[in-house]
Amino acid sequence: MRLGIAGTGMIVKEFLTIIPLLKNIEVAAICGRKSSETKLQELSENYSIKDVFTDYDEFLSSSIDTVYVAVPNSLHFEYAKRALEASKNVILEKPFTSTYTEALELCRQAKEKQLFLFEAITTLYLPNYQKIRELIPVLGNIKIIQCNYSQYSKRYDSFKEGVILPAFDAELSGGALMDLNIYNIHYITGLFGRPKNVEYYPNIEKGIDTSGILILEYDTFQCTCIGAKDCKAPIANNIQGDKGCICQNTPANVCEGFEVILNNGEVQAVNENCYPHRMVNEFIEFEAMITKKDFKKCFQLLEHSLTVCEIQAIARKKAGIIFPADSIVISSVF
Repeated sequence: MRLGIAGTGMIVKEFLTIIPLLKNIEVAAICGRKSSETKLQELSENYSIKDVFTDYDEFLSSSIDTVYVAVPNSLHFEYAKRALEASKNVILEKPFTSTYTEALELCRQAKEKQLFLFEAITTLYLPNYQKIRELIPVLGNIKIIQCNYSQYSKRYDSFKEGVILPAFDAELSGGALMDLNIYNIHYITGLFGRPKNVEYYPNIEKGIDTSGILILEYDTFQCTCIGAKDCKAPIANNIQGDKGCICQNTPANVCEGFEVILNNGEVQAVNENCYPHRMVNEFIEFEAMITKKDFKKCFQLLEHSLTVCEIQAIARKKAGIIFPADSIVISSVF
């Protein structure tokens, strides 16, 4: 894979630290805004990235075959769409898109052009998460699920003072649902599929959710998902059945060790993650699917991303959280 990176933010810097573990991936180019040229040059020098661009079209015309889109949320659709139009495979940072309609359009383009399109959501690719899926039957009938990803953001201090940074900017598709609770949605729907009903009860300040409680209703159980950037609490994921529970005290996107606690008193500690960083597994699998031309698996993963996009769109609509992208109508959808 000859990978080109679009973006220079924190997630890009984090990704570049794992490059030595990705033997079949070459980071051949990086692209950012003209105002980020100094940062681009630093990343190029520090991580031996040969080509640096401040023009996205020139970047897309280079020798890269896959684009990792890691720009602000509101730009995901535009950057991914242009990359697909340039016949590049796309790895798109979470959240996939601002709206469900945008997600449908990107999926349509990828399938039509037979290109790979992935959402970079670490959860699905972690061995511990796969193990949780395997162990759920031992819990009996599922009754209650609770996910809490509460992480006080320093940006919230600025937000309270009137400085609106991207994470709290509705114009850029920000907010706690899109930043943190989206991980919980992936975690739950990856295990149990689409819920029959969605409700969202956010704390809204200046038109954006700084925290909120998402309710996912299934046929036989209820799930509460908390995502908060304006307050802090112990992180926890608990899946409770009538024969026992799975307890995990790390975020849904990290999925470190967990315990299976059965009603008979048996306790099993589990940790099968094999890499020190959460992003390694997903990129290894992205490269493998592209190399093997495994479109079937890719498109199955896209169906999952579509489900998550639909849930967040329903949640925002019910809570009255509007993004600029919500007003855009794309005619060529499924």
